[in-house]
Amino acid sequence: MWFRYQNVCLEAIVSTLPDERLSSAEIEARLAPLYRRLRLPEGRLELMTGIRERRFWARGTKPSQKSVETAQKAIRQAGIDKRLIGALVHGSVSRDFVEPATACGVHHQLGLPPECLVYDVSNACLGLLNGMLQVAGMIELGQIRAGVVVGTESSRALVESTIDKLNRDTSLGRNDIKPAFASLTIGSASAAMVLVDRELSRTGNRLLGGVARTNTEFCHLCQGGYDESDGARGSLLMDTDSETLMREGVGTAQSAFVEFLASLDWEPGRIDKTFCHQVGRAHQRLLFDALALDPAIDYSTFEHLGNTGSVALPTTAAMGVENGHLSKGDRVALLGIGSGINVLMLGVEWQRSLLASRREDYCETAK
Repeated sequence: MWFRYQNVCLEAIVSTLPDERLSSAEIEARLAPLYRRLRLPEGRLELMTGIRERRFWARGTKPSQKSVETAQKAIRQAGIDKRLIGALVHGSVSRDFVEPATACGVHHQLGLPPECLVYDVSNACLGLLNGMLQVAGMIELGQIRAGVVVGTESSRALVESTIDKLNRDTSLGRNDIKPAFASLTIGSASAAMVLVDRELSRTGNRLLGGVARTNTEFCHLCQGGYDESDGARGSLLMDTDSETLMREGVGTAQSAFVEFLASLDWEPGRIDKTFCHQVGRAHQRLLFDALALDPAIDYSTFEHLGNTGSVALPTTAAMGVENGHLSKGDRVALLGIGSGINVLMLGVEWQRSLLASRREDYCETAK
């Protein structure tokens, strides 16, 4: 499926990160009983993934708390009147509860107008990108003038439950622990984006469009949920065939990329910068080899954030913008791949960041 927009701009993209850090070495220290029993070499987690550390929110933190904080930053950066925001989409896997939508609490805390459309979207690692599509479509149709997409992923429960299970279940052998390996790479973060009608934009950062492609034959390769066998609610666990998921995900992305280039009339060599879903070193290498792209144009965060799920790509983009990865006139590819398998690729024609312009204004004033 192709998407094309004439009137949508990406006005702001921001992130919020937790303070608490957990290194791969510390995870292996917590897995000492397992490592001793199976005689596993220390350092394998970082060596195989390239992930040095990931982050956790403070215990008891609800996703909505951080989503409110991050959305507020995005709205401030965009300088948009809240009364013009016609949609709020909360796109992370993590949420406060099953119902009502976590977006409801975020909407209330932000003080957005009652006319604003409010709901959650869930699609594994593509939730926020799917939210972008929906908000962009509403702007393009003239239904709304501006919208916010936000999400917060919290990884503590999954990582700690996985460590506990691996240590407790002494029946597990080396091959048995492989499906749990990906769970140890998951990190926490929050991201938000403001999209606006082109007439309202002060950045001119046009969201041009993109493509979506699915390969649900492999929907079983990564599945997560609560194991209720060990308690009233159970422990949050995830089962992932990492090698097959990576291979089939990149294969699906390779097919989608051909359509992506055609949909925007781009050539591979004319893509100036990329932001991708963050999995690890092996995934990044395989993806860029398959798409025949230069890894130098990419900005990565998996080394110190791990895989932060649906907020991984937008968080990476926000940090890239803040750290000067983009220049005026850059053609930017947002390359999203999620379990399911789902692929979503979007193209942005970048002009400037309002954050950067405020810094420039400050420097001029200081002179």
